This record gives sequence, structure tokens and C-alpha cells, in this order.
Amino acid sequence: MKDDAIRSDVRGIRRLALYGVSAIAAAGVVACSSVPVQGPIATASYVDLERFMGDWYVIASIPTFLEDDIYNAVESYELDEDGNIATTFTFRKGGFDGKQKTYTPKGFVKDEQSNAVWGMRFLWPFKADYRVVFVDDNYETTIIGRNKRDYVWIMARAPQLDESTYAGLVATVEKEGYDISELRTVPQRWD
Repeated sequence: MKDDAIRSDVRGIRRLALYGVSAIAAAGVVACSSVPVQGPIATASYVDLERFMGDWYVIASIPTFLEDDIYNAVESYELDEDGNIATTFTFRKGGFDGKQKTYTPKGFVKDEQSNAVWGMRFLWPFKADYRVVFVDDNYETTIIGRNKRDYVWIMARAPQLDESTYAGLVATVEKEGYDISELRTVPQRWD
């Protein structure tokens, strides 16, 4: 009799656990179905790599953990002999007089038809998704994004942008599915 009661309790606990797991799974399906599915992020139709090389001031970004509280951020690109892109990312941490940090990832063009889809390697052998979403005709402003829409960078050849140009770039970022409330300006001051 006692064994039957224990077996009954165990069956009841299993049934309760099964219902709980089923409820959690159903909630997950409902939650996932309410989030709009986004395809690949749009990229520039063509990037002239030679024109794209050089210094780009980071005007605003949805930053990675490395980029919290940064100042005077500059991303510099240089084509290697092998066609890859030597990259130098420098900034000051915590203020204009903060400690200068430098990172040197390497870019690899993955879509040679457009030159707009890169893999960016910070740590071998991993390559992060890196896409030239937009570059203006004069190669003065650009937007770099990712398919995950987790990070984005608005950059320019000059450390400051006029309000209307900046607003247009932010509108493009929003159109591509980013939450622009997460966008942070990067202070730039060059004496």
C-alpha cells in the first residue's frame, strides 16, 4: 500500500513537471512568434575598398562591452598585400585624457562582388560578422552593422557631423531594424 502511494506521488510529480515544461515551451513559442523575423541586414551595393581605407571617426554606436565610456574613437583601415584589411581601433577610456587603448583586428572580405560583407577577426580563428551597411558617394560617412543587429557604428571622415546628416544616418540605422534608443554618441575633441 505504501509503495503504491509513493508510485502515485512520483507519477504526480512527473506529470506536474511535464505540464510545467510544456507551459514554458508554449510560452517560448508564443514569445518568439510575436518578435518580427528579420532577414539579412542590407549592405551597400558596392564598396570601393581603396576609397574606404583610411581613418574613420566613430560618431555614434551601439557599443560592445569594450566601448563603454570611450572618447576620440577612430577606426583605421589599410589594405594588406594579400587583400585583407589591417584595422586599428583606438580610443581613450573614461575621458579625453583617459588611457589610450588600441586594438588591431584583421578584416577579411567575404563578398568580393560587393566588398560590403567582411569577417573581422579579433581572436583567431573567430571572425565576427561585419557589414558595410551604407557608405555615401563621397566616402565621407558610413554605417557598419551586423546581421544580429546587436552592434552598429556610425562613422565619418571628420570628427563632427552636422545635425541633418547625423539624423539621416540614424534613420538608416533604425530602418535596418536597430533599437536606436541604445545608440550612444562618442565624444570627439581634437585640439
